[in-house]
Amino acid sequence: MTTIVFEPELTPESRAGVVDGLVAFNRSQVPDAAPFATIGLVLKNPVTGVTDGGLTARISFGWMFVELLFVPERLRGQGVGRQLMERAEAVARQRGCSGIWLDTFTFQAPGFYSKLGYAVFGEISNYPPGNSRFFLQKHLS
Repeated sequence: MTTIVFEPELTPESRAGVVDGLVAFNRSQVPDAAPFATIGLVLKNPVTGVTDGGLTARISFGWMFVELLFVPERLRGQGVGRQLMERAEAVARQRGCSGIWLDTFTFQAPGFYSKLGYAVFGEISNYPPGNSRFFLQKHLS
């Protein structure tokens, strides 16, 4: 038997126990899968040298998942987001990925991703209330 314990703030050790078990199981089901990777394309402030935006992604099972993308207000409308996505696609191709997927909200950038060739494959409506969360993908050639 086991005990279910509620953690209002998940500890790193507890998260590792869940993640490590799931990753081990997944790898046992797809033994030929390339190693998982987490990559970043970071934007450095030229004055302070501090990271103030960028893109984070995970690669697994031949696909890249763009987890986070943030461009600071001072850089928006200058093609920085497009450049980040193009670099992510280049990395995905170099790593042998067949596609990229991501999610975004109505109030974020679904139109931006559509212009880059991403297509919606799922939606959660009214999440958050009054908006939608979209899941998009792009197959790489």
